[in-house]
Amino acid sequence: MIQSIRHRGPDDVGIHTEGGVGLAHAPAEYHRFDRRPSADVSRQRRALDHIQWRDFQLSRVGSELVRKGVRFSTNSDAEVIRSAIPAEGERCVEDFEGQWAFAIWDVRQRKLFLSRRDRLGVRPLFYSMRDGSFAFASEIKALLAIPEISRQLNPQALDHIFTFWSSLPPATIFRNVHELPPGSSMTLQNGELQTYRYWQPDYAEEPIGEDEAERTTHGFAGRCGSSTASRQRSCRGVCQRRSGFGDPSLLLVRRITSGHLKAFSISFDDPEFDEGIYQEELSRSLGLERHEIRCSPQMIGQVFPETIWHAERPILRTAPAPLYLLAKLVRDNNYKVVLTGEGSDEMFGGYDIFKEAKIPRVLGIAP
Repeated sequence: MIQSIRHRGPDDVGIHTEGGVGLAHAPAEYHRFDRRPSADVSRQRRALDHIQWRDFQLSRVGSELVRKGVRFSTNSDAEVIRSAIPAEGERCVEDFEGQWAFAIWDVRQRKLFLSRRDRLGVRPLFYSMRDGSFAFASEIKALLAIPEISRQLNPQALDHIFTFWSSLPPATIFRNVHELPPGSSMTLQNGELQTYRYWQPDYAEEPIGEDEAERTTHGFAGRCGSSTASRQRSCRGVCQRRSGFGDPSLLLVRRITSGHLKAFSISFDDPEFDEGIYQEELSRSLGLERHEIRCSPQMIGQVFPETIWHAERPILRTAPAPLYLLAKLVRDNNYKVVLTGEGSDEMFGGYDIFKEAKIPRVLGIAP
């Protein structure tokens, strides 16, 4: 199982087995929020993905643990989680910041606690339970390494994909593999599996006034700025992945830092999709060092099978293939922390496709 996802690291491997329980992890040498050398990864071999804890004195979780007398001996995020669970209980994840998916095995109670995830579910966590055995992993391919887990397709998930472009948790494209929903935790004890949500978005039902809207806008801008700033902490440096337009993360990072910044972009042989002229103009105006990969239809076809292998689900368009090529360009330049504008188009309606729902209303045929 762990060998099938070594690419998630691949700087180390930690394995622990005891009486019917096996845990393994392939951590990266440098985590997004851990700016320290890889020595701490060796000391905490099961170090986890992407939790902002240090400067833990500035976080509510860390400062509360220090107030209660907890002393940390490493710079690993794993140690903070390990200390927070017994001190604060399983609801401590409500105060975590960042992105995560992790598991804790309680030896005394013989209880497994899984938390996937961060509130919006950026980090994946999949599981399967059959014939009294339970397995979980960061990627589905690790579960499919178990011979007893079949690869039968799930018609319900296929319907989700054709409707929403993605399957809706807990469903996955495989019938016997499930996904822990965003903002959720799970416990397994005495063969009983329980899942609960610890967070979900709250949408206002009533329109807000102009004054409140202005306060909300300023507050949102401030949160975006602090979020972008926190993601610039890296011992390996931070780069920018972008399109030819003013991605919010690009503008925010240029406001926050005056240092040298590399920008990675992709251009296309097909002029209908190419934004190379705008990318170059934007890079020049902001003083960015631009790195580019030019993509042809043949290149998309060549990497598409590998893209599907990583996506682990049917995809309805070829856009992930160029993004995969762009990610490889970033990695080849030895960067592991990338700022992108992903998600901003959905939030701000940046593309016409997100306005399609308005057409039926204009025509008076909305349900």
